[in-house]
Amino acid sequence: MTYEGDFRVGDVLSVACPFTPATVERGVTWGHVSVRWPWRRVDADSDFFRWNEVVALGVDGDGHAPSEAGMELFRTDPPPEHLKAGDACRVGVPPTVVHVTAVEHHTPPLETGWLPRPELTVAVLPRGLSYREFPDGSHLNGEGYALYPGDGIPFAFELLMRPYPFLRPGDEVADAAGRAWLFGGPWDWTAFDGEGPGAGPAWPLVLLTRSGEPCSAGDADAEAVAEGTVTGSHQETVRRWMSLTEASPTP
Repeated sequence: MTYEGDFRVGDVLSVACPFTPATVERGVTWGHVSVRWPWRRVDADSDFFRWNEVVALGVDGDGHAPSEAGMELFRTDPPPEHLKAGDACRVGVPPTVVHVTAVEHHTPPLETGWLPRPELTVAVLPRGLSYREFPDGSHLNGEGYALYPGDGIPFAFELLMRPYPFLRPGDEVADAAGRAWLFGGPWDWTAFDGEGPGAGPAWPLVLLTRSGEPCSAGDADAEAVAEGTVTGSHQETVRRWMSLTEASPTP
């Protein structure tokens, strides 16, 4: 099922883009192949950027260390090593499992040099890569590859897993061990007792507040939290997520 909803940190997605005819602007140079982009339009009203309609795609390296190529989602057909300037090719994204590390909404839309101007940035890492694998101070952004849903590229998203879909950041819950927690995201739990998170909240959970308002057992939101945690555990959720992403949760 194609996913057309919102995006949240921790989401596991399959992302794809149909392969589309393009032209090679420059063959493999410094770990990139440059392609005249078949999507988007030049933003003639941009005050800061003059986009040349070319996008540089990372080319697979030796696979021994995190790299821009390792985060690259787009592929060319034929592969980059068979391409030179002026060649015709196709560019797209084969179905790829990724996990969301950051979501940012832009009001007003982001000025990038192309149209449509992005209203949303979703950062993802492909299966097998974790945020913590990228050293502090490196030129690589550990949040991963930036996607701009709605910017003209015909991405197709499928939601494979959303940890804690019944909770919202800012929710306060009580667990089966009698501890109260603030939910900041699937990997961001703060215990009100000041102790470390340990193994995380003990299921089932009881929703205490949402958006600062108290919740009672009969509320639909509270019932959804109770039903969602009646079986399983936080650790089982983490293990399932790791099995899909082959990564460790984002700190």
